[in-house]
Amino acid sequence: MVSAKSWDKVFAKSDKVTVKKVHFKNRYGIKLTGDLYIPKGVAKDAKLPAIAVSGPFGAVKEQSSGLYAQTLAERGFITLAFDPSYTGESAGTPRNVASPDINTEDFSAAVDYLSTHKNVDENKIGIIGICGFGGFALNAAAMDTRIKATVVSTMYDMTRVSANGYNDSVDEKARYKMLQDLNAQRTQDYKSGTYAKAPGLPEKLTGQEPQFVQDYFNYYKTPLGFHKRSINSNGNWNTTSALSLINMPILQRSAEIQNAVLVIHGEKAHSRYFGEDAFKKLKGNNKELLIIPGANHVDLYYKMDVIPFDKIEKFYKSNLK
Repeated sequence: MVSAKSWDKVFAKSDKVTVKKVHFKNRYGIKLTGDLYIPKGVAKDAKLPAIAVSGPFGAVKEQSSGLYAQTLAERGFITLAFDPSYTGESAGTPRNVASPDINTEDFSAAVDYLSTHKNVDENKIGIIGICGFGGFALNAAAMDTRIKATVVSTMYDMTRVSANGYNDSVDEKARYKMLQDLNAQRTQDYKSGTYAKAPGLPEKLTGQEPQFVQDYFNYYKTPLGFHKRSINSNGNWNTTSALSLINMPILQRSAEIQNAVLVIHGEKAHSRYFGEDAFKKLKGNNKELLIIPGANHVDLYYKMDVIPFDKIEKFYKSNLK
């Protein structure tokens, strides 16, 4: 179990749950690491609903995903916050690589683990994806029928933004130039035996940055959310990760998701269009879009008075039964 002295999260430890470090492999043999949160007082033979959580893109389980996991464990669920492949405490080399395929698979690997846990009802498993992992969570829900309910919070579609830029501002000509630059970098990486890093958050703010960049900085680069293993706090993605994100769009089968989905976004989030457009593709009467008045993108990472945990709890209790 994780003791108070060894607590390494950016949020306060709850006295209502126990936390255990766990390991499991995905379908590609990559060993993933997660924190398993279990409500205290669970009977040995109890079978509870479970939720796997990951994101934001470039974050680690000690940040937002852990906060969501711990809070929902307080409300009666077994939860698993995990680091995606190639990041945090999970395995995979080279480090800091993103993949639309592997990051989707990571959610299914978490479901593998939960479905075999002695205290989990394997027919009552859901997932939560935050920010860029909201898109991957929807992609997983379209593929993995064991996922009975999905929440996406302040989501990005990382393949759309990588290929098209923000608000779809990149055209085919600009995208081709981007691909030329990325493939030239790939050649250089092979020659040097190292991986060039993509631009990350600035080390200092000038005040001229877009508001959402300032919001990211104020979370990831300050004591509010800084974590030494988080790419967004301390490091950068590999530049050539963008190639697969550009070329392999996710959400191609999202209209075929039959199980329940709750899409949550902030009214003032720069990313709101990702969630709204993803929601438009969903079918059935068990899909819901919730816009949080006044909230921006990063508010849904950590603000306990903004994240609609009552609604999330109700959603899961209605759909994991």
